[in-house]
Amino acid sequence: MLRLEHYLRTPPAIAPTPLTALPRIRPRAVRLPCEAPLPRGKTSSTVRASAPPMRKAAAARMPSLAHREVARALADEAEARLGAQLMPSAVPADVAEFRNGAGNAVGTLDVRHGAPDSPIDFMLQSSLHCKVPNGAIDITSILVFLNASTDAPHFLLEFIQGSPTSMVVILDLLPRKDLALHPEYIEKYYQNTQLDKQRENIEELPQTRPYRSTSLFVRSACSPTAVSVSIDCGQGGESILEEIVCGHLASVAKGVLQIWLDNCTGNTSEMEQVERDIMVKRDQVVRLKSIEVDLTANLPRMFGPEVSGRVITEIRRAFGVQEA
Repeated sequence: MLRLEHYLRTPPAIAPTPLTALPRIRPRAVRLPCEAPLPRGKTSSTVRASAPPMRKAAAARMPSLAHREVARALADEAEARLGAQLMPSAVPADVAEFRNGAGNAVGTLDVRHGAPDSPIDFMLQSSLHCKVPNGAIDITSILVFLNASTDAPHFLLEFIQGSPTSMVVILDLLPRKDLALHPEYIEKYYQNTQLDKQRENIEELPQTRPYRSTSLFVRSACSPTAVSVSIDCGQGGESILEEIVCGHLASVAKGVLQIWLDNCTGNTSEMEQVERDIMVKRDQVVRLKSIEVDLTANLPRMFGPEVSGRVITEIRRAFGVQEA
């Protein structure tokens, strides 16, 4: 949901403050702050094996970064909790892992659709690595969109790292109703769940400052509790960024995911058909704009028309949005 040129913009350096309370954790040893709760019901061997070896192998070939390990742990927890609500991945091999002809950009994509009678529409995981003249850009995303059986928010996580010492974080439960017209929706999904405390926990760090997308549409699509921050640890702050990612950021992301899993994935919602139709239309606009603003504008620049065309086609299929 962000334009590529935003990833290239480096925010002003902020003098790093030692975070003595945070443990030093190597990226390969990242674990979420506490054990994931057991999924509802017994987790079968089929569910445990549903992340195909192809995806695991593709992910292992991406450059190792702390934020990528955190995202992988979160995705594993979401898949374990959702269990049989997710169908196995069916992404073609040339989309599951892709690269450009020059060899300076590589990406992975995995899409799992929701099972019949599940409120899950799809779960999408993607990771991009692109070398640029001043370094590299690494983008890791997790999207879990719900279908029209529920009005609960979608889950969005995006890590955008443009240098070893700075990154942008977008973490939100995307609302599916006009919040001004539906204050009960705010109360149910954002106020009663104390979701705003997660935003406060990350924004209290001296290395963070609010991130504002230049796209007014992107801002309007997010909730008032969205975590939208840039983190800059200044020159020589690689280890400090790693500590923040593996400590504060991992904890906050886990907290938001836990709230979403506990409150948004288990029930259907009673709605009038007109209200449901409006929600579906809103969902379609968000999905279409996400493709227009981000993918069709940026993937061809990174991977060329042929490779990006295959990837965008698969994402359109997941989003249920056809090319005009």
